[in-house]
Amino acid sequence: MRIIFNGQQAFGQAVLEALLERGEQVVGVYCAPDKEGRKTDPLKEFALSKNLPLFQPPSFKTPEVREQIASLKPDLGVMAYVTLFVPTEVLDIPTHGTIQYHPSLLPLHRGPSSINWPIIFGEKKTGLSVFWPDNGLDTGPILLQREVEISPDDTLGSIYFDRLFPMGVKAMLEAVDLVRDGKAQKVKQDESKATYEGWCRKDDVQIDWSKPVDEVYNLIRGANPQPGAWTTHDGKTLQIFDAEKIASAAGTPGEVTEVGGDGFKVAAKGGQILVKRVKPEGGGKVAAAEFAQNGLAKGARLG
Repeated sequence: MRIIFNGQQAFGQAVLEALLERGEQVVGVYCAPDKEGRKTDPLKEFALSKNLPLFQPPSFKTPEVREQIASLKPDLGVMAYVTLFVPTEVLDIPTHGTIQYHPSLLPLHRGPSSINWPIIFGEKKTGLSVFWPDNGLDTGPILLQREVEISPDDTLGSIYFDRLFPMGVKAMLEAVDLVRDGKAQKVKQDESKATYEGWCRKDDVQIDWSKPVDEVYNLIRGANPQPGAWTTHDGKTLQIFDAEKIASAAGTPGEVTEVGGDGFKVAAKGGQILVKRVKPEGGGKVAAAEFAQNGLAKGARLG
């Protein structure tokens, strides 16, 4: 099949590389426009290294872009991590339509931060979906899905990089095969079960130490490494990354209850958080024990 590929960043590169390695005919690659002051998208670099036709339209809503895509005579569109809206007029140009990757079990967790929120909410599983996009936001019919468990100590990083990333590459290849073989299903999403969350940003991940320790811990791991849950110390922001939940309660919420070689403990409702890695305002990530040496003692207050 003649495939047009649309994606960004490392995941986009990995899917495109996997398609090429098994001999798929990729007739065009679409990538987000360059942003001043930022590194070149690795997908763009990889596509150029393979001498593939590369396109970076700022919008997919213009007649010129539709005509250009149609000129490629694609059989299938493959979308891997796409942030620009692509209307149905473009999605429907390939003979077999367009498929897209989304890192959640749709219709749950539609939206751009769909890996963060299940962890923050304390859910026990998540997964990925390959679906047929339409003019809604992650609302099209499902082609295939894969589940993954969220263990008590998983973070955003471990769920994505260890599981949803490699599983997603394999799922996209499987979906292409199903389309080619005429076996690709289109299962309508159950709107009664649909949820949507927006971007997980800094304002969403400020730590409230008076909350139950489970909620505090879920927030920290669901924002690790991005955007990084945070609190304050001496009026400055302190981001918290690697941490551990301690079941035994001590102190009052936000109080540093212990400082040791493996970090420092902070009280929350019903337990404590052992903080192992932090990023102070204006600095880089450091071991929590190293940070504590610069003036964080037992009895200090955070938040």
